Amino acid sequence: MATIEPTYNDRSKVSPVTTTAFAIFHILTVVALFYTTWQAVVVAAVLHWVCISWGIGMGYHRLHTHRAYTVPKVIDYLFAVCGSMTLQGGPIFWAATHRIHHQRSDKPGDPHTPRDGRWWSHILWTIFGEEMHSNTEVMGKYAPDLMKDRFYRVLNSWHWVPLVVLGLVLLAVGGLPWVLWGVFLRVTVGLHCTWLVNSATHLWGKRRFQTTDDSRNNWWVALLTFGEGWHNNHHAYPRSARHGLVRRELDVSWLQIRLLAALGIARDLQLPTASQIANKALPLEEAA
Repeated sequence: MATIEPTYNDRSKVSPVTTTAFAIFHILTVVALFYTTWQAVVVAAVLHWVCISWGIGMGYHRLHTHRAYTVPKVIDYLFAVCGSMTLQGGPIFWAATHRIHHQRSDKPGDPHTPRDGRWWSHILWTIFGEEMHSNTEVMGKYAPDLMKDRFYRVLNSWHWVPLVVLGLVLLAVGGLPWVLWGVFLRVTVGLHCTWLVNSATHLWGKRRFQTTDDSRNNWWVALLTFGEGWHNNHHAYPRSARHGLVRRELDVSWLQIRLLAALGIARDLQLPTASQIANKALPLEEAA
């Protein structure tokens, strides 16, 4: 049997699982507005922070994909579970897709470049092509380091389980409003915030560094994603644990990593030196 490879920009096949899931989540997001309580809003806000900052920014992205720092396994695994509750797939799928993005950024084979269409880069890339979210063996070829750990392999294949468990807990504790806000609305908002990094930060913003792609620093995407919007900085120094490289660039995920380091929990923080930043920076008149 031929090995299935991940394909991008193949618009000939729609993924029924992803399309159905996204449709349900968007519909129930609207329904959630009719079941608004202050408690449900607070639950959604806290879970957005935990799942997008801890799970995606600090976990899937800076820790699992780029190994920009290290933490004890219990924290590493906790961040991975938080990331799985965003409906963005398991850690192996996420890391593999993002590594492919860096290898081919804004070139043929990039999973989500706006050069293939703005809506393609934002959402359409997720619903076309082969369903790869749980195909651990295929995606694992692009994340062999994660494939060595059984925890990541199991979580990748069963990435939807933590979100289901969370939904059942919220239903038992807070009823329908907590489920609608803490799962459906929160996940939908989190998806679009993350997708803005794929679309908006390759379209709008300023460029501090000369890179071979269209990446830009976008302050409002950074606010929505706890620091992921400083995307040109990230493409210039992919392994940097810090994306907001100057004080005015708020990077909440970096502040939390720095706190973990101060507590002796995070180690081996990867950061560009001042001379590296100066050597790669664009002249002021070009950094726009």
